[in-house]
Amino acid sequence: MTRTDADGALDEALALVSRTPDGGGHRAAPWQRARETAARAGTGVRARTHRVALADAHGEVLAAPLDALGDLPSFDTSAMDGWAVAGPGPWSIRPGEAVLAGAEPPAPLADGEAVRIATGARIPVDTSAVIRSEHARESGTQLHAARPVSTGQDIRPRGQECRSCDLLLPDGSLVTPAVLGLAAAAGYDELLTRPRPRVEVLVLGDELLTEGLPHDGLIRDALSPMLGPWLTRLGAEVVSTRRLGDDPDGAEALLAAVTGSTADLIVTTGGTASGPVDHVHPVLERAGAELLVDGVAVRPGHPMLLARLGDRADGRHVVGLPGNPLAAVSGLLTLAEPLLRALAGRRQRPRYTVSVEGDVHGHPYDTRLVPVLLTDEHAVPLHYNGPAMLRGVAAADALAVVPPHGVRSGQDVEVLDLPWASGGCFT
Repeated sequence: MTRTDADGALDEALALVSRTPDGGGHRAAPWQRARETAARAGTGVRARTHRVALADAHGEVLAAPLDALGDLPSFDTSAMDGWAVAGPGPWSIRPGEAVLAGAEPPAPLADGEAVRIATGARIPVDTSAVIRSEHARESGTQLHAARPVSTGQDIRPRGQECRSCDLLLPDGSLVTPAVLGLAAAAGYDELLTRPRPRVEVLVLGDELLTEGLPHDGLIRDALSPMLGPWLTRLGAEVVSTRRLGDDPDGAEALLAAVTGSTADLIVTTGGTASGPVDHVHPVLERAGAELLVDGVAVRPGHPMLLARLGDRADGRHVVGLPGNPLAAVSGLLTLAEPLLRALAGRRQRPRYTVSVEGDVHGHPYDTRLVPVLLTDEHAVPLHYNGPAMLRGVAAADALAVVPPHGVRSGQDVEVLDLPWASGGCFT
């Protein structure tokens, strides 16, 4: 996309007001541009593919078109339980016989003959129609129709759904339960798909407890229990979640993890600002990483980052999330989600807006992400939306994208669905 003068002016304005927490001079990326950068980064990676059984393909993306292997259905079948009839009625009932699904091909019907048939059963040769059971009446050995009968009614002809070699779905389609059913019906045992991106989570901090109540300046680790399942819902395969300290040994362990990991994406938490124990930037510099996004003009989550290790086509990525829980959620939705969707070969989510109920104050310069509850007509802002709080987002359906200076009640606001609330998740 060609940068316009307006884009450049916006960047320059943001450069003056969006800075690192310590007042440094680097420029924070506008929120939407940061998401676009993350998506482009994932799109540039060379795609991996594998062939998997249908049972293992759910949530992955087709790496090849799904073509019809044959006609579907492969023979004329009955669409209803009832009677197969030939010619005009009334019809003579064929004694002691019924045509069942999965049975051997039935004998042809003579003109004026009827035979009982089950849904999905092969249609006898010379059948002119199927009469539903509730629309037929038996009288001794005769069958009478309760309403007019049209030729071909309730018969699924061979190839009605598709003919051999028809394109059923293009590559890039998400393998949903319905796609699994279609593939099975079409005769597939395996699918060629793009595997889920592999993610390693590194939680940084010496102040984190893994159990019990907070005490003596220590707090519970809220990120380890949250990030793995969240990333899984975003379509990732989370290969590990580890905790590392803030001391020099922790920095060395972080460097070893970043340079030695075989995951497609490394997600870190904390340490992305410029405090005395914030090691992420120095470690990435030592690792030779290229910073693609270094700070985003969004609240919460301002000091998030995106970096690339290695070249564009075969490189791995690091998403650095802030340590505060809601700020980390902001980073997940801003950088990790569009990156993971691109790595998985999925289209980005369509953008949409909802009318907000109640005024929502904004930051003077940056975008705000605010937890909201979605009703039939409105997005209702929730309280407890500070950077360290999870109470609001735990009750939310989405995050509202609030522009600088806020929105008034009744105005439309863009919303980002949370994966478990929208049905747009991978699994």
